[in-house]
Amino acid sequence: MDALHPRLLTGDFAAAFRFYDAVLPPLVGAVRTRGDEAGPYASWDVGGQGAVMLLDRVALAAVLGAGRGSADDADDAGGADGACGPADRAMLVSRVPDVAAAYELCLRHGAAPVAAPAARPQWGPTLRTAHVRDPEGNLLELQSY
Repeated sequence: MDALHPRLLTGDFAAAFRFYDAVLPPLVGAVRTRGDEAGPYASWDVGGQGAVMLLDRVALAAVLGAGRGSADDADDAGGADGACGPADRAMLVSRVPDVAAAYELCLRHGAAPVAAPAARPQWGPTLRTAHVRDPEGNLLELQSY
């Protein structure tokens, strides 16, 4: 089970994909499990566990709802609405048994809401996600599938 892993948010998905696809296998023995240069998502595992994932920043911004994420967006902090912005370079992703319960737990302990729990069939047929920002402004995705 992929309990917690980094997802790198990319502005140039194809370039980032080519880099990680070339270096992760010899550096850490990673095996690509999903995606290709066309994006918007790719993942590599080590020993059957999620190691590194890439996601196009504009694709994530569309899901989070504010239309942010392009290189032209002047808001460096992701905005008051918490959506993905150009300053977001990474996101922690945690697989949880119940997205709604995890989302509420995070909110009770000081997280700022970004995107409420929802089905994400475009990412996987049974995938559900929610997004919050921790008290320092870091983006966190809670997911189940």
